[in-house]
Amino acid sequence: NRTRECRRPGSRLDRVGCFAYSPVEGAAANDLPDPVPAEVREERRQRLMALQSGISAERLKRFVGRSMTVLVDNEARTPEGRKCYLARSAADAPEIDGVVVVKPARGVKIGTFVEVTIDSADDHDLQATPVSRGTRGSRVIPAAD
Repeated sequence: NRTRECRRPGSRLDRVGCFAYSPVEGAAANDLPDPVPAEVREERRQRLMALQSGISAERLKRFVGRSMTVLVDNEARTPEGRKCYLARSAADAPEIDGVVVVKPARGVKIGTFVEVTIDSADDHDLQATPVSRGTRGSRVIPAAD
């Protein structure tokens, strides 16, 4: 079973996305005999993503306590109803990768780059606090249009 190969030492990917196969017009795989049943495809997809979830959580912990510059994309609400901002680092693709959830602070606005300190991490996202203005090297920079 190839899914188990992900457990080999050194096979630690920061980001993984997958989907269960479905026929696509013109794909050669459509003509292969004995297609894998849909339930099996979905079960394999879920197993791989569960495995990756743990790897991702482990890998994201390395950012806790570090500073990084993020681009603020949207305003949102936490599950508890508190205002926050959704941002991304230079390594994050919008609407694909995880987000950096930023606590509100003066100067944090949609479309700005903000220096933050990472407070915690979960399976796919980082939680952060903007660096206070009095801290050497802090910045809020309008994003280029």
